Amino acid sequence: MTRAPEPPSDTGTPAGPRYDRPAVDAFTAPYWRAAADGRLLLRRCRAEECGVAHHYPREFCPRCWSEDVVWEEASGRAQLYTWSVVHRNALPPFHERTPYVAAVVELAEGPRMMTEIVDCAHGALSVGMELRVAFRAAQADGSGGADSGEIAVPVFRPA
Repeated sequence: MTRAPEPPSDTGTPAGPRYDRPAVDAFTAPYWRAAADGRLLLRRCRAEECGVAHHYPREFCPRCWSEDVVWEEASGRAQLYTWSVVHRNALPPFHERTPYVAAVVELAEGPRMMTEIVDCAHGALSVGMELRVAFRAAQADGSGGADSGEIAVPVFRPA
């Protein structure tokens, strides 16, 4: 995925690429619009005898390969599945956020998703702890996608 360059900084030199901004396209635009409104969306298969919810959004079911999938609002509840405290990351702007907690959470609807845990002391983390979705504001990458203004990225905090 190609990232658009940043606008010039106050000194007139490009600020460089950022790696915390998703590329929004026509397919994922509903997901990012919902996130900007404080809602987490999943995709759910409507094929008979399947019905699996999945995340990250795809245009087909990863279980049965059906293309009969729809957007569905998630409850926002999850449990911590695993995590790692990141102390070093040279990619902008992550280096400014260290240390931070990169995690995989299991959503109440079943799928697991990669995310970040916020507002929690690292020593308080435990497998299975209850979490709720929150959203971090971020600018879109400027690639001209369906919605290239303010967006929000889902993160999780203790419930």
